[in-house]
Amino acid sequence: MGLGHKFGVAYQGRVLLFLTASLFALRGAAAQENIPPSSPGQASVRLEADQQRKEGDLYFADGKVEIQYRNLRLRADQVQYNTKTYLATARGHVLFDVDSQHITADSADFNVQSGEGLFEHVRGEVSMEHKPNTNMLVSPNPLVFEAQEVRRVDARTYWIEHAWLTVCEPDKPSWKFSTSHATLHVDRTVAMLNANFQLFRIPLLYFPYASVPAGRNLRKSGFLIPEFADTSVKGFVFGDGYYWAPKEWTDFSLGAAYLSRRGWQQNGEFRAKPWENVSISAKYFGVIDRGLPAPVLNAQGNPVLDSSGNPESVLESQGGHTVQFKLDAQMRGGWRAVADVNQLSSLIFQLAFAPTFGEAVNSEVRNAGFLTNNFRGFSVDFAATSYKNFVNAQPQVSADVRGAPEARFSSVDQAPWKNLPIYFGMDAFAGAVHRDDENLVSDPTTGVETVQPGIITPAFVERSEVAPRVVVPLRWGPWLGVTTSYTVRTTSYGAQLIGGTLVNDPLRRTTGELNIDLRPPTLERVWETKSGKWKHAIDPEIEYNYVQGVNQFARFILFDEDETLTGTNDFVYSITQRLFHRTGDAQANDLVTWKIAQAYYFDPTFGGALVPGTRNVFQALDSITPFAFADEPRRFSPIDSDLVISPAGKYDAEVRLDYDTVRHRITTAGTLLKIHPTENLNFTVAQFSIDNTAVLPPHNAVLQPPANQIRVQVGYGASNRRGWNAEGGFSYDVKQDTLQNEFVEVSYNGSCCGISFEYRRLSLGVIRTENQFRVSLNIANIGTFGNLRRQEKLF
Repeated sequence: MGLGHKFGVAYQGRVLLFLTASLFALRGAAAQENIPPSSPGQASVRLEADQQRKEGDLYFADGKVEIQYRNLRLRADQVQYNTKTYLATARGHVLFDVDSQHITADSADFNVQSGEGLFEHVRGEVSMEHKPNTNMLVSPNPLVFEAQEVRRVDARTYWIEHAWLTVCEPDKPSWKFSTSHATLHVDRTVAMLNANFQLFRIPLLYFPYASVPAGRNLRKSGFLIPEFADTSVKGFVFGDGYYWAPKEWTDFSLGAAYLSRRGWQQNGEFRAKPWENVSISAKYFGVIDRGLPAPVLNAQGNPVLDSSGNPESVLESQGGHTVQFKLDAQMRGGWRAVADVNQLSSLIFQLAFAPTFGEAVNSEVRNAGFLTNNFRGFSVDFAATSYKNFVNAQPQVSADVRGAPEARFSSVDQAPWKNLPIYFGMDAFAGAVHRDDENLVSDPTTGVETVQPGIITPAFVERSEVAPRVVVPLRWGPWLGVTTSYTVRTTSYGAQLIGGTLVNDPLRRTTGELNIDLRPPTLERVWETKSGKWKHAIDPEIEYNYVQGVNQFARFILFDEDETLTGTNDFVYSITQRLFHRTGDAQANDLVTWKIAQAYYFDPTFGGALVPGTRNVFQALDSITPFAFADEPRRFSPIDSDLVISPAGKYDAEVRLDYDTVRHRITTAGTLLKIHPTENLNFTVAQFSIDNTAVLPPHNAVLQPPANQIRVQVGYGASNRRGWNAEGGFSYDVKQDTLQNEFVEVSYNGSCCGISFEYRRLSLGVIRTENQFRVSLNIANIGTFGNLRRQEKLF
């Protein structure tokens, strides 16, 4: 290898000595050499040292030796460098730096050109920039390791022998992995053999093989950390799972757990984002339950006794499953496809095994899928929907309504003439619907409850509708605005009810619907104080509705809100008060909004649709309040009051009341208070009550079950925040004098790990009363050890 070397050496206060080319040359303090590349396209090697000499192809350098090649830097006390093989042998205080990689060692044999090398008695660190991850504690600290030997295979791979690794402070690490062999793929993963996890130097877990993320993306395929738990309902729990991330845009997890008292639990989750405008996710959770002992009852509802006179029992399984699937895709030509599919096998399963209170008490299962396109004010939709409500758990009673397939076409209101304020629009759809519900009937003599079929329609009942409308908005200056709309709605059905019996005969309904929206002038007052400018506004509104053409309301099969349309002749009047405040040139804050509304019905029977003594739900009644109140003919609706207070965003309060002028009391009340005085402190309290007890017979229908519930939640911090964090609360049923749900979670997060403790109690009647104690150790950039899973956390 032909190399041209230029030597220039200066000695202060000494004589410069030149020897012949066959002898070695001495170098003085701070000697520097640029060694040209052996072939075009390669970089030169820069060698600096206090002293250096050359013998053939070898350079011998002593004292503060530094070799630089491209972005690579190698320093040591002594270095022997071969210009032909690019091999550098370094001894004493070896330092190696390249990109985010830093290594200190006692000695090293390193090939400057290839980047391969062997280091002995090593401490190294690799800096990493991580993406924010709400599901994991993330530390900005570098990955630090100490090892007997480290081999650098290439620019991104290290083989590490007999080492420990951590992301904590290296002098006193809170946790570390000890391993006989590890393979570090820079900015990807660390794979370890015979890994021993230690917390405060105490060995906790042994893994024959373990792999942890070591890059910006904290996702890595492999087996998850095992779960151990012990609960009063499930017994001893042992489970594990596998996480697979084959691509950057998708991942999949599959797990199972053994429940000593119940059986087997399975769970799976799939997520994918193959393109920027497409996202797909799916979840499965199921339990194969051996069952709990339950008494055997005879036809009269009494326990069956065996030959010894003891009650007989049988194992009743509460197992089942839930499935969720979601799809959202933006496609070419303005089309959008959305699917939200959910399945629940039984309400008993959800009450018995759902991990959280909110999931356990949700009895509704909704499914929807549609393909839609909006263009020039028009919309085309193809949809399929279903709704299932579990009315009772034991025995199970459900109501199921399905709408599929269905096609819809609609348009916004558009004016064909520029100079005339006349707008035209329409809505139309055609499809098939199905209803299948059950009724719980009690025997008046024995009291035994049995499930009997209710309305069951054919699989596909034709339903179509065409509803053109004309809208005329008029305004007289800033004082008065009147918007009038008239709709002709024709709806056809393939089946009907006659005397409560389903008959497959077509039925048509044609209605004329008039709506007049009157906006009187707004009353305003503006004034200024030292704190800024204030504004008080009073907005009155009057709406008149008239619908005719709904005859024989009882013959319509109730599928959804379309069948709750009735004849009506009513006024809805309301007053909304608003208080605004603005400081300087900032945006005005809506501090207080208070709306009071009521309706007056000229036709208290709604075209004969109202049935006294029963719960009546119509569109005309829902316009005031979502809670049923009409169990008799009446002229006035309850007075609905909705007060919202939101000063500066730190405090939010809403109080909603329905005062029934017939019952002369508040029938429904809801209060929500949110306080967020600082960045880390939050407090929420909610109270809701219903008291729609009936008037005197015969109009004494139960409109809604009486209820009075209070929920309180207070928290400090967040799940991944450094320091102490806490969250707690409860749900209390005043009517039943029962604490339905209690929970408290306390956690502490350091720079590289954290610990969480949680107590949770669920009281779900006879099906489930459970106390749960959970603990988890949160390891930064890796995951969670323990039985407190991230999806079950309170934060």
